Amino acid sequence: MSARERRWTATVTVATGRAELARWLARALAPEAAREVPRARTTLRQRGASVELRVEAADAGAMRAALNTYLGWVALSLATASTAEGTAVPPPA
Repeated sequence: MSARERRWTATVTVATGRAELARWLARALAPEAAREVPRARTTLRQRGASVELRVEAADAGAMRAALNTYLGWVALSLATASTAEGTAVPPPA
Protein backbone atom coordinates (compact mmCIF):
# COMPACT_ATOMS: atom_id res chain seq x y z
CA MET A 1 0.00 0.00 0.00
CA SER A 2 1.48 3.35 -0.95
CA ALA A 3 1.39 6.39 1.30
CA ARG A 4 -1.01 8.00 -1.14
CA GLU A 5 -3.61 5.22 -0.60
CA ARG A 6 -3.73 5.61 3.21
CA ARG A 7 -6.68 7.69 4.27
CA TRP A 8 -7.36 6.61 7.83
CA THR A 9 -5.02 7.02 10.82
CA ALA A 10 -5.34 6.14 14.48
CA THR A 11 -2.93 6.39 17.38
CA VAL A 12 -3.41 4.18 20.43
CA THR A 13 -1.34 4.72 23.56
CA VAL A 14 -1.10 1.83 26.02
CA ALA A 15 -0.04 3.12 29.44
CA THR A 16 1.52 0.17 31.27
CA GLY A 17 2.61 2.00 34.41
CA ARG A 18 6.15 0.61 34.19
CA ALA A 19 8.87 1.25 31.62
CA GLU A 20 10.05 -2.37 31.90
CA LEU A 21 6.59 -3.67 31.03
CA ALA A 22 6.27 -1.17 28.16
CA ARG A 23 9.65 -2.32 26.81
CA TRP A 24 8.51 -5.96 27.01
CA LEU A 25 5.18 -5.15 25.31
CA ALA A 26 6.92 -3.26 22.51
CA ARG A 27 9.26 -6.20 21.94
CA ALA A 28 6.33 -8.65 21.96
CA LEU A 29 4.43 -6.63 19.35
CA ALA A 30 7.43 -5.70 17.16
CA PRO A 31 7.34 -8.80 14.88
CA GLU A 32 3.67 -8.16 14.13
CA ALA A 33 4.17 -4.43 13.53
CA ALA A 34 6.95 -5.26 11.05
CA ARG A 35 4.42 -7.11 8.87
CA GLU A 36 1.65 -5.37 7.02
CA VAL A 37 -1.92 -6.24 7.83
CA PRO A 38 -3.88 -6.14 4.53
CA ARG A 39 -4.36 -2.51 3.43
CA ALA A 40 -2.83 -1.19 6.67
CA ARG A 41 0.53 -0.40 8.20
CA THR A 42 1.45 -0.03 11.86
CA THR A 43 4.36 1.64 13.57
CA LEU A 44 5.25 1.01 17.17
CA ARG A 45 7.15 3.20 19.63
CA GLN A 46 7.90 2.90 23.33
CA ARG A 47 7.69 6.16 25.27
CA GLY A 48 8.71 5.62 28.89
CA ALA A 49 6.01 3.51 30.54
CA SER A 50 3.77 3.64 27.45
CA VAL A 51 3.66 2.03 24.03
CA GLU A 52 2.28 3.98 21.09
CA LEU A 53 0.73 2.20 18.10
CA ARG A 54 0.08 4.28 14.99
CA VAL A 55 -2.11 2.61 12.39
CA GLU A 56 -2.53 3.89 8.84
CA ALA A 57 -5.18 2.21 6.71
CA ALA A 58 -6.59 2.49 3.22
CA ASP A 59 -10.23 2.36 4.33
CA ALA A 60 -12.53 1.99 7.33
CA GLY A 61 -12.69 -1.80 7.05
CA ALA A 62 -8.92 -2.14 7.04
CA MET A 63 -8.68 0.23 10.03
CA ARG A 64 -11.25 -1.79 11.98
CA ALA A 65 -9.47 -5.05 11.22
CA ALA A 66 -6.03 -3.67 12.11
CA LEU A 67 -7.20 -2.11 15.38
CA ASN A 68 -9.07 -5.27 16.40
CA THR A 69 -5.98 -7.33 15.64
CA TYR A 70 -3.50 -5.10 17.48
CA LEU A 71 -5.76 -4.46 20.48
CA GLY A 72 -6.28 -8.22 20.80
CA TRP A 73 -2.52 -8.78 20.77
CA VAL A 74 -2.06 -6.02 23.38
CA ALA A 75 -4.69 -7.59 25.65
CA LEU A 76 -3.19 -11.07 25.24
CA SER A 77 0.35 -9.81 25.86
CA LEU A 78 -0.61 -7.89 29.01
CA ALA A 79 -2.63 -10.85 30.33
CA THR A 80 0.37 -13.11 29.72
CA ALA A 81 2.68 -10.70 31.55
CA SER A 82 0.21 -10.45 34.41
CA THR A 83 -0.03 -14.22 34.74
CA ALA A 84 3.75 -14.57 34.62
CA GLU A 85 4.12 -11.94 37.34
CA GLY A 86 1.29 -13.35 39.43
CA THR A 87 -0.74 -10.12 39.37
CA ALA A 88 -4.32 -9.60 38.35
CA VAL A 89 -5.20 -7.55 35.30
CA PRO A 90 -8.90 -7.03 34.63
CA PRO A 91 -10.06 -8.57 31.34
CA PRO A 92 -10.87 -6.16 28.50
CA ALA A 93 -14.44 -4.87 28.52
